[in-house]
Amino acid sequence: MNKRYIAALGTVILGAAVIAGIGTYVASAKNDSRVLEATPAGTMETPEGTLPHYTLDMSAYPDSMSGSHGADGGVHPDWVSYGPVTNFKVPAHSVITITIKQYDSGERLSNDFFATVHGTLDGTATLDGQSITNVDPEHVGHTFTLHGLADAKSQLFVSVPLPAVEEADMPDSGYTTSPRVVTFSFITGDAGEYVWNCEYPCGDGTTARFGGPMSTQGYMAGNFSVVKA
Repeated sequence: MNKRYIAALGTVILGAAVIAGIGTYVASAKNDSRVLEATPAGTMETPEGTLPHYTLDMSAYPDSMSGSHGADGGVHPDWVSYGPVTNFKVPAHSVITITIKQYDSGERLSNDFFATVHGTLDGTATLDGQSITNVDPEHVGHTFTLHGLADAKSQLFVSVPLPAVEEADMPDSGYTTSPRVVTFSFITGDAGEYVWNCEYPCGDGTTARFGGPMSTQGYMAGNFSVVKA
């Protein structure tokens, strides 16, 4: 089932940019104990020198039938969903490379800020092997947006748009055989707790569209723990 939820999200201030966010809600709603730890991948040369390198792989689906919620999609089979889990653990002061397979269609973003890549190495991502700095805000499927929380530690803000799969490539059931593949890398700072969410308006029918999959771990939001190596 494709997304059919269109709505505006609330906004928070990050520097001079006005962005949507549900970080506080996600942080207080720790309702999924599953955690995916980053996989060691050697080292990487960066502007900050040679750093440990780790990877995370995930996917964004148009429903919850991918298997991570059970063979029948669990209690919300029609909810859009990241998988296999949405809580992550990564080392501090390291390069994290995330690869996301995007299986969902999309429509227009409510905030064009999220159509641009933010916070990655060189300010870029790769889309199907090609370097990008932004995608068309009319054709965004989801985003991966990582927010720092309000504390005295160094903060992360990473936001990468995932372009929509063309409607012609979306099957009536199951998943496309041609997902969009987005890869990006960023450097973690001090150990700390962060949250992430999708900033495409894909929530349920509540007033602010914060409900349903948008604010539920295991679907379109989760925690991101940076730990001492």
